[in-house]
Amino acid sequence: MGITIIILWILATFFIGSIAGVLGKRYGVVYPIALVSALVVMANIFANKIVQFGSFTVPAGVITFSMIFFITDLISEKWGKKEAKQAVWAGFFSSLVLVISVYIVIHWQPAVFATEFSEMFSKVLALTPRISLAGFIAYLISQHHDIWAFHFWKKKTNGKHLWLRNNASTIVSQLIDSVVFITIAFYGVFPIWNMILGMWIVKVIIALIDTPFMYGAVWMMDKVKTKK
Repeated sequence: MGITIIILWILATFFIGSIAGVLGKRYGVVYPIALVSALVVMANIFANKIVQFGSFTVPAGVITFSMIFFITDLISEKWGKKEAKQAVWAGFFSSLVLVISVYIVIHWQPAVFATEFSEMFSKVLALTPRISLAGFIAYLISQHHDIWAFHFWKKKTNGKHLWLRNNASTIVSQLIDSVVFITIAFYGVFPIWNMILGMWIVKVIIALIDTPFMYGAVWMMDKVKTKK
């Protein structure tokens, strides 16, 4: 698959996230919070596949996971720290349900005629419990840092320079996430240092791409009236 398709996927994902923000402004913050939960689950599943992003080797969940930072920053900007933390915890409990469910389903006795497919399923998702454990730890640390850093820079700049707090909070938080997640999820399975560097660089690229979408989403949300 060409890099062009991946870039289009990134752009489409940010567009959908922006729409979720607009719907949230109109109907309630539940819309972007629900998207965070879905993205956390998808990122944990996709992380089972290791892919090429240009010259970098990264888990396939890198794009959907990076999207979570965009949404939580958007929630922080338009609703506040409390609501952003609610989104983080919603994602955490969604991931917890995933890892418990995958463990049970993998060990569930398959139907006799479906043994081959069951084995394929187990092979594909065999790393998910370990990946989810890594995700639990990395996600909570990096997301809480992101929310703290976003509001730190917002206070320091008196609410100005949205691009600064968006990128400054996300880039550092993504570094924390990459180190913690890759180390726990893949140590002893794959070479981790190149993956950490590659994953972080890709996340920085995605963070820079999301900046115009952040401005666009905030602009659209300012135009939408809350439904009472």
